[in-house]
This record gives sequence, C-alpha cells and structure tokens, in this order.
Amino acid sequence: MKKNLFIAFEGIDGSGKSTQVKLLAKKLEKEGHKVYTTFEPTNSEIGTLLRNILTHKLEADEKTIAALFLADRLNHIQNKKDGILKKLEEGYTVITDRYYFSSYAYHGTHMDMDWVIQSNSMAADLLRPDMNIYIEVTPEVSMERISKNRESNDLYETLENLKKVRDKYMEAFEKLNGEESIVMIDGNREADIIAVDIWEVVSQLT
Repeated sequence: MKKNLFIAFEGIDGSGKSTQVKLLAKKLEKEGHKVYTTFEPTNSEIGTLLRNILTHKLEADEKTIAALFLADRLNHIQNKKDGILKKLEEGYTVITDRYYFSSYAYHGTHMDMDWVIQSNSMAADLLRPDMNIYIEVTPEVSMERISKNRESNDLYETLENLKKVRDKYMEAFEKLNGEESIVMIDGNREADIIAVDIWEVVSQLT
C-alpha cells in the first residue's frame, strides 16, 4: 500500500461514513501511516454557515447552497494550514467524510446533474481521490439510524429525500464511470463487518 493516499467516503446520511472513517484511520495508523481525517462542511466560516443552513437555522436557495459548498471545498483542498493538498505534501494519508460526489447527489435532487458536475469540475481537476468508498445502505436503514442517533435532522434528512439522493448518487456514478475510482460497500451490516471489507479494498491500493 502506498503512502499519501487520499480516500473519500460517500453515502446517504446515516450510512455510517463517520464511523468507518474512524475505523479505517485507526487501522492505517497501526500500519504505520500518518493519518489526517477531515469532513465536509469544514470548520471554516463558510462551513459553519452551511451547517446552519442544513439544520434550518438559516434559509438559502439551492444554488446558494451549491456555491457555498464549492467555496468550502476549494478551501478544504487548498488551505495553506490544514488543506488536503498541504497534508498530503506533509506525508499524511487523508480520509474525508464526503467530497464532491456528495454535491452531485444532494444538489442533483434540485438541479440538472450536468450543471452540478460542471460546477464541481474545478475541485475534481485540483484533486481526485485515490478511492471513493460508497457505503450502500437502504434509505429505511439510514432513516432508522438518523432517528436513533441525532437530536436534529439536516435539510435533506427525510425518507423521501434520502431515496432521491441515493438515486442521484447512482446517476453520478454512471455519468462518471471510468473517470473515478469507486468502490461499493454493503452498509446494511454491523460496523466491524463493514470495516473488514473496506480494509480489504484499501489495502490493495498501490
């Protein structure tokens, strides 16, 4: 396995991405990697604004949300202190909970998918993941996990929207077939079992 990997986790809300990011980070550290974990939206001012919108504390239209996500992502990549490119240069393996596929899927529920992909092309040109790990889970299972583990729901966290977002993920994967390294993992199982499958595919990266 090569050093300086960049791995992005994707999936509808409640799929267990954050848990798997933590489990993979621990495994990689045991294997001798320096690991930096991050997420979107980030802790930047733009990221904080986005979280307030997603949890209904502020209102914004879809194109405004898309523009804010793009601005946050470009900062996420290029920030001179703790951006992804900086961490990779410092010898870290970087794991992120969501990257640009999340924009394709979530924003694609309201706008034309080709427009969403084009709006994110700058981020894709700057840095593509070595692997996009998509945790496939039914919307019903995701909704059950969200209801059990969260005090408040994000803008998209209804069963109807989770179904739409899952469909848009599939559309994005089909449109970008051959351009991205995408691995589908069955997420309708216990976290430790899912982690074994994820480690198997990550360990093959060279």
